[in-house]
Amino acid sequence: MDSVGFGPNGGLIFCIEYLEKNLDWLKERLAKLEGHYLLFDCPGQVELYTHHDSMRNIFSKLTVDWKHRLAVVHLVDSHYCSDPGKFISVLLTSLSTMIHIELPFVNVLSKADLIEKFGRIPFNLDFFTEVQDLSFLLEHFSEDPFFQKYRKLNEALISVIEDYSLVSFEVLHVEDKESMLRLMKSVDRSNGYNFQSKEESNFQLLMSMAAGGDFEYDKIAKIQENFIGKKEPDYQAEMDS
Repeated sequence: MDSVGFGPNGGLIFCIEYLEKNLDWLKERLAKLEGHYLLFDCPGQVELYTHHDSMRNIFSKLTVDWKHRLAVVHLVDSHYCSDPGKFISVLLTSLSTMIHIELPFVNVLSKADLIEKFGRIPFNLDFFTEVQDLSFLLEHFSEDPFFQKYRKLNEALISVIEDYSLVSFEVLHVEDKESMLRLMKSVDRSNGYNFQSKEESNFQLLMSMAAGGDFEYDKIAKIQENFIGKKEPDYQAEMDS
């Protein structure tokens, strides 16, 4: 960044554009990992995925020309559910990214143990994971004069999200093995890993994976019971003791 005079954001975009123009370097390194399950930890700068073309072009090269099966795992802090305005922003970002990247997508509400860190969520968790009738969120905007002023805009944004009907979420608590395993299965279904030839002989397992296997409430039950609607800890009292 010092040599070209860019800040952090400009530096990231410069690096991704440089990688796009030098994909032979990436191809050589991936060739050494043939047969492995690969995880690409991508930068978190949102414009790289919502409207900049370099990441999409790189993913296209990986899937179309190099025949890798990819799925995108999009992590979002779960505490945004406690703020209706921020949650709508999360939905718009997720939707824009899904449309722009054009790959199988798994959206994830991460850090589930902190979901009510900044306030109680207004609905049960399945409202946010299934992205149910978002018009109910508008009722919570009425308490804030700023959001009330832009009610029609919020209605229009909600309408766009519901018209596409593409966004839903898994829930992740990294310290819970069941939560991690459930997410891993969801990703494996999305990228086709579960449907390789070695597993095609087990038709019952194949159909279970295709159908999802778990009921929606089973996916969120432990998070709902352990972290939502609980009394907030008194950190000051703990410090005093």
